[in-house]
Amino acid sequence: MIIESIATGFYGLALQITALFLIIALLAAGYRLLVGPTLADRIISLDMVSMLLVVFLVIVKLVTGQNAYIYVAIGLALISFLATVAFAHFLERSQGDKLDD
Repeated sequence: MIIESIATGFYGLALQITALFLIIALLAAGYRLLVGPTLADRIISLDMVSMLLVVFLVIVKLVTGQNAYIYVAIGLALISFLATVAFAHFLERSQGDKLDD
């Protein structure tokens, strides 16, 4: 791995495989974020990208042993939740405007 790992053996291998699958999931969610046919798809994929990044930060914490990554992950999760609620409210209001016409 690029980052020096404190985990060795089977645990280290499991963390590397987990990081690989997280990167694949991030790429798939990023594709849906860019190509999504509707605004709702893009909002959901943005939420998925942010939650995958939170999990990735936790994996990096497990690999490096630095506790700061957990605090960053908690902050990102809180901001992501608020952003998702705001986008959902925006989507509901914009759909309501179409129904009034």
